[in-house]
Amino acid sequence: MPDDEHRTYAATVRRLLVVAEPLKAARAWAAGEHAPGRELWRALADTGLTALAVDERHGGMGWYPPELASAFIEIGRTGAPGPLVESVALAAALSAGSAEAVRGEGQPIERKEQAPKEERVGEERAGEERAEGTRAAERRAEGEQAGEGRGLLERLLSGGALATVAAARPPGPPAAPGPFALDAHLADAVFVLDGDELLPARAGKVFTSLDPARHLVRCEAAPARNRRPVPAGTARLRALTTLLTAAQVLGAGRALLEGSVRYAGQRTQFGRPVGSFQAVKHQLADVAVALEFAAPLLYGAALTVRGDAAADPRDLPAAKLACTRAALLASRVALQVHGALGYTDEYDLTLLIRKARALRSAWGTAAECEAVLLDAAH
Repeated sequence: MPDDEHRTYAATVRRLLVVAEPLKAARAWAAGEHAPGRELWRALADTGLTALAVDERHGGMGWYPPELASAFIEIGRTGAPGPLVESVALAAALSAGSAEAVRGEGQPIERKEQAPKEERVGEERAGEERAEGTRAAERRAEGEQAGEGRGLLERLLSGGALATVAAARPPGPPAAPGPFALDAHLADAVFVLDGDELLPARAGKVFTSLDPARHLVRCEAAPARNRRPVPAGTARLRALTTLLTAAQVLGAGRALLEGSVRYAGQRTQFGRPVGSFQAVKHQLADVAVALEFAAPLLYGAALTVRGDAAADPRDLPAAKLACTRAALLASRVALQVHGALGYTDEYDLTLLIRKARALRSAWGTAAECEAVLLDAAH
């Protein structure tokens, strides 16, 4: 169960979001005005949101996945725009990568034992000098890349930068090229997660999403011969993006249920509130049960994430699958309860319906989650 500090932090995020009116920021984001969304990100960072994913030695508060899950439930409930999940997860990954770099510093550099000078020929000496120069250049490049990562981490902690990442996919048909990153054309730093490597990338063509406040951008990493991976904990990145996306979609589902219950008490038919009809009650109750049953899976996965990944490989996909299914059920019932109003772009609930459907394929589709669960069951 959450302790007092956990509940207090979640309440702080909730109060901030009520004042900030994220749905207005989402509409502005969709219209091309990004200042309100960036201001919201800075305000969330000021509450310690990013610091909860970063080790203390790098300016954070430690490693608190359950508290992050609670915060992103609130963020999902209000429809906040921007690559917030990716920014927090990248901060966590850069923190883990910096820790690895620190542990690696000071280790002796392996050098081949050289033969006496008089025994070397000029060609061998030149070859050794070229090899040493190459190794020195590689070390300089790694140091520069690590420094860039630390600088980005500091900016993410302060809310001064937004970052995003795309998961590299196997080569597919020309009709579905990738990878794609959320709002990469607006982010201050863009990366591609390719296996165990985090590679700097650049934004390409922008595509619209079902959610007008989300844009998917095709990204390209550097060619293989020029690749300089950023020191990062990529397993931690994958775990946190899945966990926080599940939390975000669960929050959207809760907001849809609350809006549906409220509207069912106001809308009348045959002289009675539609919420008094048994069929509507059953639908709303089904949504409430699905959301209630998904929450323990989410927090269970958050508690098992230790360091870089969940202790049980089934925890994160099970949480993502349950939260997504509950939110999609909430969106379908919301459309039925609201009738034609639920299809109206001007109605705020529509943004949450679209976000829930867009998030179902972010950082773990239903098919991918089911495949992991089936493999683990055998």
